[in-house]
Amino acid sequence: MMKVTEATATAGALERLSDQGVSIWLDDLSRERISSGNLAELVATKHVVGVTTNPSIFQAAIGSGEGYEEQLADLAVRGVTVDEAVRMMTTADVRAAADVLRPVYDATGGRDGRVSIEVDPRLAHDTRATVAEARQLAWLVDRPNVMIKIPATRAGLPAITEVIGLGISVNVTLIFSLDRYREVVDAYLAGLEKAAAKGLDLSVIHSVASFFVSRVDSEIDKRLTVLGTAEALALKGRAALANARLAYEVYEAAFAGGRWTALAGAQANRQRPLWASTGVKDPAYKDTLYVDELVAPGTVNTMPEATLNATADHGGITGDTVTGGYAQAHADLAAVESLGISYDEVVRQLEDEGVAKFEAAWQELLDAVTKSLDSKGVDGE
Repeated sequence: MMKVTEATATAGALERLSDQGVSIWLDDLSRERISSGNLAELVATKHVVGVTTNPSIFQAAIGSGEGYEEQLADLAVRGVTVDEAVRMMTTADVRAAADVLRPVYDATGGRDGRVSIEVDPRLAHDTRATVAEARQLAWLVDRPNVMIKIPATRAGLPAITEVIGLGISVNVTLIFSLDRYREVVDAYLAGLEKAAAKGLDLSVIHSVASFFVSRVDSEIDKRLTVLGTAEALALKGRAALANARLAYEVYEAAFAGGRWTALAGAQANRQRPLWASTGVKDPAYKDTLYVDELVAPGTVNTMPEATLNATADHGGITGDTVTGGYAQAHADLAAVESLGISYDEVVRQLEDEGVAKFEAAWQELLDAVTKSLDSKGVDGE
């Protein structure tokens, strides 16, 4: 492993990660981060080439009120609904971030320089409404480097196909299970086929599949701890990495078959795996665990700023840590199952909890904005 000196620590690990074919995206956005120049600085100095957002991120940013006062006052005077106010603020932030990242988008031919914004999480189980919301968001942001986030729920799958078929780039979110991931890939390929049938240019349609990592360990580790045996405790911290590595095995197989070959001939882009929820939840684990151990070409790792900084400081980037580990990954998940912990039950629970968490964050955001609009309206009279 190459030694990282104090002078090269900031660029060294992140540069090596990028050189391994991993695109580094920031899992955070706020108006203050944009206006202060911080986002541009991270692009310039920390190899950040994309941004992801979610309802929790916007709840934290807009809920603080910092940088939103003037727009909130204008929205209050106009008497807009709280839903319209939230969408006007979130799409303004995503539009501004997309402009910051536009040079990256141009330099990478649209592969990176992407900013993601999620459909209203309350629509997660409504296919038609998700498609309508995705179209509206793409229109509101009006930037070629936006990606619309659609959750990988049962209702989300046909929405993914429809939206890709319209030529809109999609970030598929909240993927926990390998079976669901296979369905996501199928939905993407079906969308490309629909787009091709319409004569659309497939080369400008991009997608990532956001496979959640740390939450898998959090849930399975909890169950292993309850069992408490030496065999169970020895498996802690292994399931999430195994799950993600096997997702990459699925990815390699899916984009090597005949169905993909036909689309590739029409200049289509692979749907890259994206590692999400990469901040370590258990302080017993190294804080760069889900970065160091998920290095593979053609992937994206979207990191909270704390994880980004930790990787810059002491990340152990030693090369591909995924493709050689498939046999061990299969063995680790099988060992968890053998202890009576149901993989299918865990991933189903995590999907349900993921949707519920984003719905709750969205409601908190709506409540905070409602309160701000009411106060601005009173003050303005």
